[in-house]
Amino acid sequence: MRIKNMGLRGLAVADTKISFIDGEKGILIYRGFRIEDLAKSSNFMETAFLLLMGRLPDKSEAEAFQRQVVQARRVPAFVLETLRLLPSNAHPMDVLQATVPLLAMADPDLRDETRDGNVRKAVRLIARLPVVIAAWDRIRKGKDIFDPNPSLGHAANFLWMLHGENPSASMARALDVCLVLHADHTFNASTFACREVVSTRAHMYAGVAAGVGALSGELHGGANARVMEMLKSLENVDDVAGWVRGRLDRKERIMGMGHAVYKTTDPRANILKEISARLGEETGQPQWWRISKTIEEVALEELEKRGKKDIKPNVDFYSASVYHVMGIPADLMTAIFALSRIAGWCAHIIEEKFAEAQEKPMLYRPTAEYVGDYCGLVGCTYVPPEEREQAAGVPSA
Repeated sequence: MRIKNMGLRGLAVADTKISFIDGEKGILIYRGFRIEDLAKSSNFMETAFLLLMGRLPDKSEAEAFQRQVVQARRVPAFVLETLRLLPSNAHPMDVLQATVPLLAMADPDLRDETRDGNVRKAVRLIARLPVVIAAWDRIRKGKDIFDPNPSLGHAANFLWMLHGENPSASMARALDVCLVLHADHTFNASTFACREVVSTRAHMYAGVAAGVGALSGELHGGANARVMEMLKSLENVDDVAGWVRGRLDRKERIMGMGHAVYKTTDPRANILKEISARLGEETGQPQWWRISKTIEEVALEELEKRGKKDIKPNVDFYSASVYHVMGIPADLMTAIFALSRIAGWCAHIIEEKFAEAQEKPMLYRPTAEYVGDYCGLVGCTYVPPEEREQAAGVPSA
């Protein structure tokens, strides 16, 4: 009997130099840098460079990388025309997953499997996913789309394309920090999907499409939309305590609480909690932060009574209220996750393709224990179709 690890929990399947988590201490590191330091002092463009290249850029490199991303923002016309053909009720994550192969067809470096070629593909993906997401939200609402604004930074440009007005510096910086926080998280489900696909020598876009699909699930990136639904279902802070106790008594989950790796509060949640409070006051919508904070306080107290001290807020818990006050619809929140995580996905794809953390590229090929039937329901002898119903004990018509 082979040793099984259901769900691969805690099982190391590769080496990586990109990111590291200490789930007991609540530590997240990108390329050696603590997430708290990057969120405070860096920005998403610099962080994307760090993940892709393995080091922070100098001033001229940072400026050149920013220019490359800005120049790559324009999405081919046929991609936008295809978006207009899609049903308006299509989920943004389904639209994004369908659009990635279209972007692949327009990439002149699609079959260039050098490292430089893959970095150029990564730059285009980082630049274009925000454009696609913003364009789709406007198209489905019957509104005109806006061209990218080359004078705006990455986060500010996305908010401009989404709403048609320049965001405040505070709002743009808040989104930029959110993008830094979500840029990578070791071998999560979507990142592993990316790496598994490209381990077959598939191109980067094939891996990214798989990552988008994995991220769409509510047990991964889809949780933040569910958190916002939860917050909206509670009219005020006074409703929270009874609601939380009822959920826990019925052994139901509280969305945004608990994590597969962290046994303490997710370090990203602490940063997002501060952003949620600040933006709530700035936008005149403090209720979402207050409800979130009260849910956290009551849930932690009640969970401790039930002997569950390791269930704490994760990154989705406060990101939902942050995105909501930015005017981002709940069903678009997971797509925002993707426009950040694309940096990490591409970094992992490159690391996988070029074995940058291990001896050589390896095709992922796990196995499974077969626990099904042998010979089927009708025994070990093949029975022709015309005789099968009677042999299987199924009454004839």
